[in-house]
Amino acid sequence: MSDTTANLRRKISSAGELQSVVRTMKAMAASSIGQYENAVLALEDYDRAVQLGLVACFRQNPLAGTVPGIAHKNAGAIGALVFGSDQGLVGQFNEVMAAFVVHTLANLPGDKIIWAVGERIQPHLAASSLLPEKSFILPNSISAITPLVGQILLALETCRERGEIAQLYLFHHRPSSGATYTPVYQRLLPLDDVWRRDLAAIAWPTANLPEVMNGSDETLLAFIREYLFVSLFKAGAESLASENASRLVAMQRAEKNIDELLQDMNRSFHRLRQNAIDEELFDVISGFEALKEP
Repeated sequence: MSDTTANLRRKISSAGELQSVVRTMKAMAASSIGQYENAVLALEDYDRAVQLGLVACFRQNPLAGTVPGIAHKNAGAIGALVFGSDQGLVGQFNEVMAAFVVHTLANLPGDKIIWAVGERIQPHLAASSLLPEKSFILPNSISAITPLVGQILLALETCRERGEIAQLYLFHHRPSSGATYTPVYQRLLPLDDVWRRDLAAIAWPTANLPEVMNGSDETLLAFIREYLFVSLFKAGAESLASENASRLVAMQRAEKNIDELLQDMNRSFHRLRQNAIDEELFDVISGFEALKEP
């Protein structure tokens, strides 16, 4: 009996230590969610300003055929940049994204080139015959997103110059209400007539129409670089916020399971101790009754 209670005591101690770790990870995930969501909100106004700048450039020169320097190329495959996770304990985060990518790309004709951001998403993509040709390390802070965006833009420009990629689709999770998220995608390239029509639908906020000075082509290229940067940065921040939301839900579920396990083990421990005490009392009473007999 003493061995059984000793084992239970060790298990209860281990479960308590694990519960402490889970609570710490839950607090860290909740804190990280706020940081990444604030970064996305901070980009909203800047993103709006960049879009208005592009509207001004195209309105001043509506007859421009293609975007200078980033013209549409028919040759090349469809590129897919997929944001996953580099760490575990995120529930079905990577599985849901891989299934979403497979379903979306199945409706697009042509060859596919997959770029993965995060180590954990790669096996799920490879299992669906979408083996990533290039991978990037997922940033672990807001400040690390900017270098990642620079690496992606450099690799993208190299592939476009070689004619390897004609289109680029951006896949990532977006936070939704509560601690949930939704897989979304965006066609980032080419910057063609469809893209321009979407920009043209944006109404200018004032009655004073703008005028682009000092060379429209240079200004347009600068706005396009900022547009690509903001799109990639926003996708990375939203993906990281969603990853921490998924981790928060997983930690809450784990904490609940540990609480239930601790309750069961504590009940078993107290029951065993009570049984042991009862047995000792019965032995004492039996001995006392035996001594009373003549």
